[in-house]
Amino acid sequence: MTGFISHMPLALAEARAAASRGEVPVGAVITDADGQIIASAGNRTRERHDPTAHAEIEVIRAACAAAGSERLPGYRLWVTLEPCPMCAAAISAARIATLYYGADDPRMGGVQHGARVFEHPQCHHRPEIHDNIAAAESTALLRAFFQSRR
Repeated sequence: MTGFISHMPLALAEARAAASRGEVPVGAVITDADGQIIASAGNRTRERHDPTAHAEIEVIRAACAAAGSERLPGYRLWVTLEPCPMCAAAISAARIATLYYGADDPRMGGVQHGARVFEHPQCHHRPEIHDNIAAAESTALLRAFFQSRR
């Protein structure tokens, strides 16, 4: 890939900001086909009292609002943790072209683990997937957050 630029540093910054708010540290960024940042967000489930306010859902909502569309073909999503089944379904519904994620989530993941949403025959759109992007830093952030809560 020539000219590849990772937007995981901004996703990690969003994850750190989420942790500082007492949220599980997950951050996400959406870029358009040209690599321009359209939106970034972190988890806000506790703040909003909303179980759907995952970083991926928040950033998809913001990017759709910016695009004036419910679909984001050609867009790329960067997220620090493997999306859960709910978020994977939203990624499919939004027609996001490419998913980049950091840490695996063997317990709650919906991409490579658990439900494997994109492998279901009912899944109407499957993004290109790249995992293990800044996985060590994403994992360390999550571990530190949960250790501080024990």
